[in-house]
Amino acid sequence: MRNLPDQVKGLSITTVGILILTPDSLLVRLIGLDTWSMVFWRGLMIMSMLSLALAIYYRGQTLARFLAIGRSGLAIAALLAISAVTFILALHNTSVANTLVIVAAAPLIAAVLTWLFLAEPVPRRTWLAILATFAGITILVSDSPRGGTWPGDLAALGTAFCMASALSLIRRARARNMMPAMALSGGLSAALMLPLATAPLAIAPDEVWLLLVLGLFVLPVSFGLTSLGPRYLPAPEVALIFLLETVLGPFWVWLILDETPSNHALIGGAIVVTALVLHSIASLLASRHRPSGQDAVREAAATPE
Repeated sequence: MRNLPDQVKGLSITTVGILILTPDSLLVRLIGLDTWSMVFWRGLMIMSMLSLALAIYYRGQTLARFLAIGRSGLAIAALLAISAVTFILALHNTSVANTLVIVAAAPLIAAVLTWLFLAEPVPRRTWLAILATFAGITILVSDSPRGGTWPGDLAALGTAFCMASALSLIRRARARNMMPAMALSGGLSAALMLPLATAPLAIAPDEVWLLLVLGLFVLPVSFGLTSLGPRYLPAPEVALIFLLETVLGPFWVWLILDETPSNHALIGGAIVVTALVLHSIASLLASRHRPSGQDAVREAAATPE
């Protein structure tokens, strides 16, 4: 995979990570824990598994890798931990429709942040895909109950801003592996949720294996891969791929729990998936006409002065 263009690496790594994440909502529905206890276990297992993977890979250099994330890594961990909390607060204080539509603004925020602070131009295809994706998710949730309140809407906006900011910071610090920051974010969210969790150990014996699948595979693998994506792909494009989970997650619930999606969900989901597929194809075609970062270095080194 070393010889692949950065665009192909970023798209492949991030897409696989998000596809693995899509059963997340189904597993949460099948596990009978209260909201805060679930967030606690999610954070704890993300921290444990990613830390274990890093320890196996880096061995004696594990602590050095955690220290190497620097202030940027600490900021990323804090932003992701806060986003996990604000997302739950949003769902508790406003409608699901309001929450999802506002969080869907993350690609727009990421595009603006990378443009303002990283001086990284946002291609027109990405702006068009962002608009199409936002329109599709708006249709998807347009038949959900309304009547959100401003505290919940602000919490949802905070989630979108934290996600976009974290992706932009990972992109800025792409020379460093930020998987330790992802592990640290899990520990922070677990620590924040522990005082609120009503019964974190109250899980049925037949649901333990579901929790293990969620914590030992789905979350750590998907989060680990998506933490690598912005090293090769602009943050707005990574944020766009993240929206696949919003669309594909409900289909797992429909398949297993027989909850038929509405016509709005089908139409909105089709728009989002089409926009992402067309955007990925356009990005891959564009990447063929420009060298990757590593290719550019090699070409510069091979060019005589």
